[in-house]
Amino acid sequence: MITETPMMRQYNEIKRQHKDALLFFRMGDFYELFFEDAKLAAKVLGITLTSRSKGEGAIPMAGMPHHSSESYIRRLIKAGYKVAICDQLQDPDEAKGIVDRGVTRIITPGTVTEDTLLEDKSNNYLMAVLETNSMLGLSWIDLSTGRFEVEDIQKELLFDEFARLNPSELLLPEETVRNNTSFMERVRAECDGIVTSRPDWEFSKDTAYRILTEHFGTTSLEGFGCEDLGPSLGAAGAVIQYLRETQKTSIKHIGKIQKHQTDNRILIDKATQQSLELTQTMRTRNREGSLLGVIDQTKTPMGARLFREWVISPLSISAEIKYRQLGVKELFEKSELRRELRNILGNIYDIERISTKVSCGRANARDLVSLKQSLSKLPALKEKLTFCISDILVSIEQQIDVLDEVRTLIGTAIVPDPPPMIKDGGLIREGYDATLDELKYISKNGKSWIANFQAEEIARTGINSLKVGFNKVFGYYIEVTNLHKDNIPKTYIRKQTIKNAERFITPELKDYETKVLTADERAKDLEYDIFIQIREQVGAFTPQLQKTSEAIALIDVLSALASLAVENRYIMPEITDSLELKITDGRHPVLDRKLVGESFVPNDVNLDGINDKIMVITGPNMAGKSTYIRQIALLVLMAQMGSFIPAREAVIGTVDRIFTRVGASDELSRGQSTFMVEMNETSNILNNATERSLIILDEVGRGTSTFDGVSIAWAITEYIYQHIKARTLFATHYHELTELSILFPGIKNYNIAVKEWGDEIIFLRKIVEGGTDKSYGIHVARLAGIPKEVIQRARIILNNLEAATLDVNGKPKFAPMKSAQDKKQTAQLKLFVSKQDMVIEEIKKLDTTKISPIDALNKLDELKKKLEDDSEL
Repeated sequence: MITETPMMRQYNEIKRQHKDALLFFRMGDFYELFFEDAKLAAKVLGITLTSRSKGEGAIPMAGMPHHSSESYIRRLIKAGYKVAICDQLQDPDEAKGIVDRGVTRIITPGTVTEDTLLEDKSNNYLMAVLETNSMLGLSWIDLSTGRFEVEDIQKELLFDEFARLNPSELLLPEETVRNNTSFMERVRAECDGIVTSRPDWEFSKDTAYRILTEHFGTTSLEGFGCEDLGPSLGAAGAVIQYLRETQKTSIKHIGKIQKHQTDNRILIDKATQQSLELTQTMRTRNREGSLLGVIDQTKTPMGARLFREWVISPLSISAEIKYRQLGVKELFEKSELRRELRNILGNIYDIERISTKVSCGRANARDLVSLKQSLSKLPALKEKLTFCISDILVSIEQQIDVLDEVRTLIGTAIVPDPPPMIKDGGLIREGYDATLDELKYISKNGKSWIANFQAEEIARTGINSLKVGFNKVFGYYIEVTNLHKDNIPKTYIRKQTIKNAERFITPELKDYETKVLTADERAKDLEYDIFIQIREQVGAFTPQLQKTSEAIALIDVLSALASLAVENRYIMPEITDSLELKITDGRHPVLDRKLVGESFVPNDVNLDGINDKIMVITGPNMAGKSTYIRQIALLVLMAQMGSFIPAREAVIGTVDRIFTRVGASDELSRGQSTFMVEMNETSNILNNATERSLIILDEVGRGTSTFDGVSIAWAITEYIYQHIKARTLFATHYHELTELSILFPGIKNYNIAVKEWGDEIIFLRKIVEGGTDKSYGIHVARLAGIPKEVIQRARIILNNLEAATLDVNGKPKFAPMKSAQDKKQTAQLKLFVSKQDMVIEEIKKLDTTKISPIDALNKLDELKKKLEDDSEL
């Protein structure tokens, strides 16, 4: 039978309490992992797997030095694992038996606060979700900043919120994880973060209410506007309870809970976020090449996070947009002020996250120095802003607290370049604490004191051979040869007799010995205690630091937008409450900056929402249809962020939502066909768009047969025009849709201009009015490098198909074009009504009370022939 050692018994007891985490077990200067944890860590981290003991009782073991553990933890967290840190809770020299150990923190993907584990330009959210019969309750927090929000939403909006917030970790009730299989499959497919199940009781409203009021020290949540929340209150309580369990330290920097505001924001669903490539590209999922990657010129991490939020959640209220615009405009016009502000901002660290580390007791001395350096820039920043007149910039100036007390405290107490560890000394400035200075002096100057003491004793006793020595038996001593034993002072205390000499001690020497031998250790302990006091004093200013960091983030974003506008010749769009959408010489904000070797061709859009509502855009692949419609959506989005836009002039009536149906997205990986994805996303648009929405459709209907596709695309366009009335841009290969403009005056045809030169085509990239009936698909295939033999064969087949399906005028035989008057009367009917339906309509028109038997027979024969002969239809 294998005997369990006391240490392994302690390990097993702690591990049983943290089964879902890798347990980092502190042993001396190392963190060790055992059993399955060791095997997993060795595999993920590439570290050596060894064993504790040998033979039958061998225990798999892997480990790393504690001082370099952070890099290993970072890799495990990135891989989606949790790590429980089990530290030694007492000095091993003081332990009687096994050293006390305990878990001091559990690090999970949603609860990290260390800089090395975080992306400085993105928030790191922990989210809880509570499902009820009719609603979903959401709560999310970025522990590294203290931002804590809640929201009750319709169930179908959950995955759009996943796309917006991108949570690193998701808390769900155990019952949901265990029993709601279909929901969990969708969650795991849509959410990149890990899923953590929590006890159901933590999500109950009564428990959550108690937990939240305890945390905030209030009797109700009315002051936060959250008293009457639905299931999101339960989710919020689960978040705080989880943080209490995992952090095992103060989380008082979470000073408020906010109800997420949606009534003044554009809701951008997941499909639109992806197809417009707002924060990452569709192909590589990288920030570079996305809208955010191209236009973000912020200088601080706080500003970068706020900028991202503006991109994915623009404003919908014109007054709020103009409030931002005027701030950008003032900085746009005041070049010197803008440059000075951005120079200052470039020297400010992440105050928001540093203040959290301070409040949580995890900041080191370097963090405090970074904070002091950042605060030292605030007086100049605040002074520059006093020259501003726009309301938003005046408000920012008033919100900035220069926090002189904090800056002075850190500057007085902490050395300019402290070490990273806070228990090894070297943190506190000389002169800050007299006791510490004395200990450091003793530790540093012990040898010189001994030399001075020896010289003084020689002078006092007249014994030139007197010397001071040291051994491990009784420490410092005074040695006098027997030749001078008659001159030994009475104050000397004999300790040892050796050949030809005697050794003595004095009270003064022993007092100093105690100081010297323990000075270094005592100095380090005292420095640590002083540092903790300073950190706690700084932590008391967390609310002011958070408020100031918000103001810095805002001025950073506004100045970044102004700089972007100046550098790239952007203009300030006119924002109105009308339905007008007029942009002259608009440019794609990403391609305008990224194109190499050619300039971007600007284009216009002019929809008034009344006489011009829908643009049907035709043209060949590669001509630029998709680029154009995406461009319009991006320019509207940028305008409603409060940004200037790349154009010559623009009037933008605010939109409440931007919808896109572009590409097949990543739904295909979940087993949905291209056509089903198209229809799901289109259904979302038709059921949720309003007259104030902007709809972008690209090749809807292409995922099925041609006739089905044309039919659906036609019916969708009709429905948008007649029922939703939203401003719409529809790029399509179905040239039949151009006939919609005959039936509906608010639908206009446009195409991408193409110049033909023999068998060659040149894409002019310019949107011009009018439809086109050529796709140039074979030309595009040739440009893509399709073999010449295939191209030639395709031309033969195309000619045969056109001869079989097109009339002499090149129009489809199933939709013959007659006179303009006939077109208006019959075009829609003949495209989408079967021949049987047409015969039935003709029978309905017969007056059977007046027709003779012979005429009836003749008519019956005529109708029979019509059903047999397609050529009549």
